Amino acid sequence: MDNLGFLHILVRQRNESRTQDDKISCLYLFLSCASSSPVEFRRMRHSTFSLTRLLLFSSMFISVGSANALAATSTATDKPSKVVAKRKAAPTHEPASYLSSTSEQFEVTSSHVPHGAVVTIGQKLLSQAPAGTNPLKTLAQLPGIMFQSAEPQGIDIWSNQVFMHGFQQQQIGMTLDGMPLGEQSVRNYNGLNTIQAISSENVSRIVVSQSAGAESVAATNNLGGSFDYVSRDPSHKLGGTINQGFGSYGNFHTFLRGDSGDLNSSGTRFYTSYMRQDGQIWKGTGDQFMQQVNAKFVQPIGQSSSVSAFFDWADLHQFSTADASPEVLNNVGYNVSNYYNGKQSGLQQAINAANGQYPAGFNKLQDPADSAYYDAVLNTTDTFGGIKAHLQLTDKLTWDTTAYGHGETNQTTWTTPYYPSPNGSPLSELVKEPSIRRFGMISQLHYNIAHNEISGGVWYENNHYQSPMYAYSMPNIVNGQLTSPLPDPLGHWSDPFAKIYNQTYNTNTFTAFVQDTYRILPNLALHFGFKSVLATTNVGNGYINDDYYGAGSNITSGVGLTTSKPFLPHISADWHFLKHHELFFDISENVHTYAQSGYKLSASPFAISQTAFDTGRNSFRPETDWTYAAGYRYSSQIIGASVYAYRTNFNNRLQQVTSGSAVNPISTVANVGGVTMNGVDAAITIMPIKNLSFTNSVSYNHATYDNDLVESGTPYQTRGKQIINYPRFMYKTRLSYEWKGLTAYVDASYTGKRNYSYIGDVKVPSYWMTNLGVQYNLAKLPAFKKSVDFVHDLTLNLSVTNIQNTRYIATMGENGNPLSISKGAMDFQSMLVGAPRMFFGSISTNF
Repeated sequence: MDNLGFLHILVRQRNESRTQDDKISCLYLFLSCASSSPVEFRRMRHSTFSLTRLLLFSSMFISVGSANALAATSTATDKPSKVVAKRKAAPTHEPASYLSSTSEQFEVTSSHVPHGAVVTIGQKLLSQAPAGTNPLKTLAQLPGIMFQSAEPQGIDIWSNQVFMHGFQQQQIGMTLDGMPLGEQSVRNYNGLNTIQAISSENVSRIVVSQSAGAESVAATNNLGGSFDYVSRDPSHKLGGTINQGFGSYGNFHTFLRGDSGDLNSSGTRFYTSYMRQDGQIWKGTGDQFMQQVNAKFVQPIGQSSSVSAFFDWADLHQFSTADASPEVLNNVGYNVSNYYNGKQSGLQQAINAANGQYPAGFNKLQDPADSAYYDAVLNTTDTFGGIKAHLQLTDKLTWDTTAYGHGETNQTTWTTPYYPSPNGSPLSELVKEPSIRRFGMISQLHYNIAHNEISGGVWYENNHYQSPMYAYSMPNIVNGQLTSPLPDPLGHWSDPFAKIYNQTYNTNTFTAFVQDTYRILPNLALHFGFKSVLATTNVGNGYINDDYYGAGSNITSGVGLTTSKPFLPHISADWHFLKHHELFFDISENVHTYAQSGYKLSASPFAISQTAFDTGRNSFRPETDWTYAAGYRYSSQIIGASVYAYRTNFNNRLQQVTSGSAVNPISTVANVGGVTMNGVDAAITIMPIKNLSFTNSVSYNHATYDNDLVESGTPYQTRGKQIINYPRFMYKTRLSYEWKGLTAYVDASYTGKRNYSYIGDVKVPSYWMTNLGVQYNLAKLPAFKKSVDFVHDLTLNLSVTNIQNTRYIATMGENGNPLSISKGAMDFQSMLVGAPRMFFGSISTNF
């Protein structure tokens, strides 16, 4: 059988409260639960701060503003085959809801300042997913967007991936209330993951800008568009929210929020929330735990101005499932897991493997040593927040300014069998310990005159990023006895016996934009703007351990690169030429500044040896693209339809070409040249009767490399090959119905085959995924309203993910992608198996 045949993967919110006392009692109960000593969660010992201190801090943070204001389950059974190879802005539009007016789903409008279609996902749709689900997973219901994760809620940071029109998450701008969240990688060097920035229940909406995104977005990576998270404002009424979820594999999700209501006639108000997520990985042994505190304060000033503040603290500790290779999937199966089981026997297995004694079936593998490790864990703590002033200076002029800051500490661990501990154990724990300290400011002016809406603004950020890796001793087993206690992988590692490498980065980023939207006619708007980008990154304090990497090794240090693009134009138009009918086009250029990361961990020109940097420095260019898009939309009470076509010329695409093992990769950063993308999304929603909606969409993306890739003087035929990790074709469908307090839906999606290797000789083929959910709001019942009138709603939610129990490959390329079979694609571990069928439920209430 040829390699291609051998590698085929068959994946197949009534009334006012009864009394204020009722609400005060509920709010007091919430605050007591959140800060009293019973909150002795077993993972608190991993935190730098106690939960009580954090809630006290957030309450003090809120109180200062308030005081000032007052003075003024189952396993997969399918047998897989072998693996193969929104402010009023111009132009304004009526939202075309995909569903009925009583049933919020997707709001699709052309851009406020036209930059391609803007799609808004609201809290109602987000709340239909299992409690705690990553909002990015909900976005995957939109055409052209693909979200992958090794577990169904999308909360596993290691495995999360999101693509839009062929662009991966590192090339999509992400903001929260306008504050930059940076690149969405597992070890984010200039921001934080969206789920670590805000609890899903506190998200009001997500605004998705397709094409190259708006000029005003505080991002230097939005080649493929942007996702702007908007946080919920505190309620004007005293109250709160409780949401308790549960699910397969010990999944528990708890969310508590208390709203102050208006504290005075000016409308001063705030909320504080606490979220806790806990569960087991579905394959192997290990916890996935996260806790989070959010707080928001709003102080209105007059009728149209305000000052607001947002605070976030997140503490995350997660085991990851084992990375897989095509060879492992073919010869050993989909259930291979790491050795960790919380007992001595798990460590013994790992030591045996390091000594060449592998589990059954591993003898069929070319690389059994890297097919499983003892553990793989991510521990990270983030503190993030900002203060925003929105000032209405005149009836035509507004000024928005935000100051923000962010700090992160991180320990990402792998157990290596290649670097023994000084105590005689053949294992050691490699711990990457990156840290981030960044501060910035965004300031924008908006002026309306005649038929023009003019905006201009600047964004500045300083980011200090340190990226070291250390080795820590692991226990040995001698005569059946542990030489030292088993370490807690979710705890804090200290006292390393060796430093493996280090780099320290300092980056200054400055952007400026000017834009004008001119309304020629009430139904026709033209837009022109441009953005300027200046970003300089310097790297120093370089260190590399010759004992680990070999004599003569070196690491990039004492150098820097600058991205300077003074004029990135953006032209677009939006025309409502008939009732219900809309046409738009969008042309834009954008740039992606140079990435940063730990040594050999990404497509960063700094994450390589000094020798390789010196050799390639003159050829390093920042990634740029030109995107041309056009679209048509029809919206009525019965039918909503849209077509969005685009062409992107992507230049200087930097990719990580990898071989070797996950713990010691042999990686290079390659300029794979140009990539040409031609694609189209088409969607139609039919609403034949009230509250019934049936949506179908297709996405086609022909994205191919323009050049052959040359490595070490050898050309590889990548020209004309589909880009890695993203399918050429996707189909999505959703049927939903609402009746009184009941909401039910079923959705299904088809994901086409994806290239794993650059030359396309290893592929992960297509699969179907189907999910089902039902909600019922008991507060809609007349008897409930009479008996518990201070509760606004009490909602039960049940859902099933992966109904067919499909076995499939979810995430790809988390460790980079191989070049070809001849370069070790078959035994390179950079795939993650998707989760089996799981069941979730929750009960939530607002009071």
